Amino acid sequence: MEPKILHVGPLTERFNQRLAHEHDAVPLWQQGDALAFLDAHGTAFEVVVTSARFGCSAAMLERLPNVRAICSFGVGYDAIAIEAARQRGIQVSSTPDVLNDCVADLAMGLLIDCARRISAADRFVRAGLWPAGNFPLARKVSGKRLGIVGLGRIGKDVARRAEGFDMLVRYHNRRPDADAPYGFEPDLLALARWADFLVLTCPGGTATHHLISAAVLEALGPEGILINVARGSVVDEPALVAALAEGRLGGAGLDVFESEPHVPEALFALDNVVLAPHVGSGTRDTRLQMEELVFANLRAFLDKGEVLTPVV
Repeated sequence: MEPKILHVGPLTERFNQRLAHEHDAVPLWQQGDALAFLDAHGTAFEVVVTSARFGCSAAMLERLPNVRAICSFGVGYDAIAIEAARQRGIQVSSTPDVLNDCVADLAMGLLIDCARRISAADRFVRAGLWPAGNFPLARKVSGKRLGIVGLGRIGKDVARRAEGFDMLVRYHNRRPDADAPYGFEPDLLALARWADFLVLTCPGGTATHHLISAAVLEALGPEGILINVARGSVVDEPALVAALAEGRLGGAGLDVFESEPHVPEALFALDNVVLAPHVGSGTRDTRLQMEELVFANLRAFLDKGEVLTPVV
């Protein structure tokens, strides 16, 4: 018999129906008290299907003693108890690469929107303010300095797009990338002082928690713009809100937040901020590719005992 699958949280209706139709999957989100359900039935499950949003916590894993694989929808895995999984030899897969283009596209879109104030200009026109006077001048994008925090797959795609705008690119990583044609900056504060735009494409988790501190925001300065398509936890959100409100940071384009879907209300009134509801991979094309990769990982594990795209 095929192993029983625990489906932690809903994805698209297409995905949910396909998983239920093709496999012996139980939707955890329909079981009321999730941990109580796992206390009673957790031994039955050998595979977990989840997403970067819903994850699989240490408390859940403790109640799933027979789980051998976790197949996750999304590139991030900070919501998964990854160390506990590794200690137990549980394979964990994500959906890398297929979403790189869309996240990089959004990063550049937020950057251009913030610099040229496209969303603010749209509100200006819609409010009927144009007849009373011209819209204030904005910032140029082409030829400016772009700092990237986390030059992984997505970061490199952002850098390649920036080259099309004749931007100078430097990056900050834990270690330099020998294959990258861009300048490596080991000092994050120095990168922030240098950059006109600072784009975050690094992983979430404890290692990067509040990496973008009040000091980094101060270094980026009143003309600098922060773009976050990484994880909300990477930024000290209260410090960001204060810097924006007080004019110590020029602007921000944010697709992620610390307590999603809750966004600090103070940001709503700021005209130098562009807000998006975590839609980095949110295109029909990419989401379908991500779904297919989850099923491919699941099928590979069930057939051969190994997922296709393991988390390293």
